[in-house]
Amino acid sequence: MRITGYRTLTTIQEWARPVGDANGVFADGVTTVPLVLVDTDEGLTGVGIGSHAEIEQVFAGVEGEDPRAVTALYDRMLRRAFKAGHAGAVFATIGALDTALWDLKSQAADEPLWRFLGGRDRIVPAYASGLDIGLGDEDLAAAYRVYAERGLRAAKLKGGLDVEADRRRLGIVRDVLIEAGTPRPGLMLDANETWSRKQAVRHVREIESALDLVWIEEPVRRWDAEGLGVVQRGVRAAVATGENLTGLEQYRPLLQAGAVDVVQAAAVGGITHFLRVAALAHAFDLPVSPIGNIPVGLLHAASSVPNHLVSELQDLRPPVGVTADLDIEDGAFVLGDTPGLGLTVHAGAIAGLGRVPRPADPAGPGVRPARAGLQLLATTISAQHDTIDRSPARRGLEETEAPPASRRAPAT
Repeated sequence: MRITGYRTLTTIQEWARPVGDANGVFADGVTTVPLVLVDTDEGLTGVGIGSHAEIEQVFAGVEGEDPRAVTALYDRMLRRAFKAGHAGAVFATIGALDTALWDLKSQAADEPLWRFLGGRDRIVPAYASGLDIGLGDEDLAAAYRVYAERGLRAAKLKGGLDVEADRRRLGIVRDVLIEAGTPRPGLMLDANETWSRKQAVRHVREIESALDLVWIEEPVRRWDAEGLGVVQRGVRAAVATGENLTGLEQYRPLLQAGAVDVVQAAAVGGITHFLRVAALAHAFDLPVSPIGNIPVGLLHAASSVPNHLVSELQDLRPPVGVTADLDIEDGAFVLGDTPGLGLTVHAGAIAGLGRVPRPADPAGPGVRPARAGLQLLATTISAQHDTIDRSPARRGLEETEAPPASRRAPAT
């Protein structure tokens, strides 16, 4: 089997409510989802969800190769990004192609990826994560009732701007989960790197005076091993981080400093990256937790590692034009038996959207607040930014005809 080319598409996720975090909010609840389809000379197509940035350069590392050599091909792609660095959207491009190759390899073996990777159980424990900082109290409760109806017993909220608001909102979600039959829900808070070290300790301690936090996520900058260690030693909650790290070399100093309790990896980083991160975390006797599971590859991979803790459940629906052999029952993802990832892309439905989502940014509204870590007093989302313009032209959703939805590298 040989890789003959790739095609790129960009669809949307329709959340039907505002979504975002301390770095910004999409008021209309529409986010972009880039897709990569990798074709072979045997008629199989692999699906990856990630980025298209520098894809021609990265794809050159796998063109004409046998996709079943996926771990070796992953390193070939990393080498293609050596000079500029495998970071940001380029890392997500590598992850999307890597996921598509794993899809191909398990399709060729006629097995679902979770089974092919050595998983024994198709059940992957989940926690609810609503990207909810833009919701008022009533809408927040309503959103988490929907998760509770699917049996979710743990929830992560977005926060970091106002300790009073964070404490109140965590209490609202706790009460929703208790009403649904969970006597002691698991609660997490994601600050998205908005605090200084001492701000993080003060903020979390104040919340912990009223609530029990399972973990605090990204309390300070992702690379600040010393600062994460200060927070880890200063609060009762576990410290979780890693979704924005893009190589094992970035995890190593955090682990060596004892600065992280829950090791995370983002879904856009790809399956090979996750498996390596999980092995590294296991060497330190730490749990691993995937972040952002619209790309379902890490759910399959999580079933095969010994130290998986729990996976993030964001939206209950797949992106427009994508169907998945996947269900959510009793607080867990339930993976199906379709060979490969179990994803089907309906290009016609995507082409019929009638508007072009641009740019295809897997990170979401990631504009770091200008005064992050430098606030003396509590603030609001709008006060964190010079302007927040989420109009279609500003956000890149243009009401226009869709361009050709495919692109193919020269076949070999």
